Amino acid sequence: MAGSRILAVEDEEDIRELIRFNLEKEGFTVECVATGEDALHSAAANPPDLILLDLMLPGIGGFDVCRALKREPRMAGVPVVMLTAKGEDADIVAGLELGAEDYIVKPFSPKVLAARIRSVLRRRPQGDADVSAVLKVADLSIDPSRYEVRISGRPVDLTRTEFTLLHFLARHPGWVFTRAQIIDSVKGSDYAVTDRSVDVQVAGLRRKLGDSGGLIETVHGVGYRFKE
Repeated sequence: MAGSRILAVEDEEDIRELIRFNLEKEGFTVECVATGEDALHSAAANPPDLILLDLMLPGIGGFDVCRALKREPRMAGVPVVMLTAKGEDADIVAGLELGAEDYIVKPFSPKVLAARIRSVLRRRPQGDADVSAVLKVADLSIDPSRYEVRISGRPVDLTRTEFTLLHFLARHPGWVFTRAQIIDSVKGSDYAVTDRSVDVQVAGLRRKLGDSGGLIETVHGVGYRFKE
């Protein structure tokens, strides 16, 4: 992971230099640009390993930059980490639904910034993941080929939607998903169709999983994630 190339898009010079100094100290290669236009040109010329994207930019804003990147086949797989103002939950949700992988709230700790970037890079898919593979986390086992969940060898009776929701989150540990993204991922006869019904499904799933239910974390104002 050392030497991974980071494209940092930030219009405030002091923050750009803070990002550059601290990420280079952590072993990353960092390119900094100040505008969305420059970000798109740089990414097209030499796709980075990760893009750190401020949402409030002059000219082309961060949302439009993210949208353009995710529509470009060469760039669609490059993870985007958003930089957002404190408490802007609506912006976080909008960015995640456009395809961003994570977010960091300003002001941020440089150590936390580097740790979150490393975490996202570790989660970046390497080739095609085997969606039929059995997932094991602590005492929890999820077998998608049998639609079977076990805790310490004991079967857990889940509905198809509960199973699909659990499997979706568990396949992406640490990733934050909005309720709308979860709705899009879940199929079944009791298909969740509203934000509220997603909350109900998660509550029921946690109850059935018992102590293992804590693996599903609430990200307040945004959605849910599976503990990394």
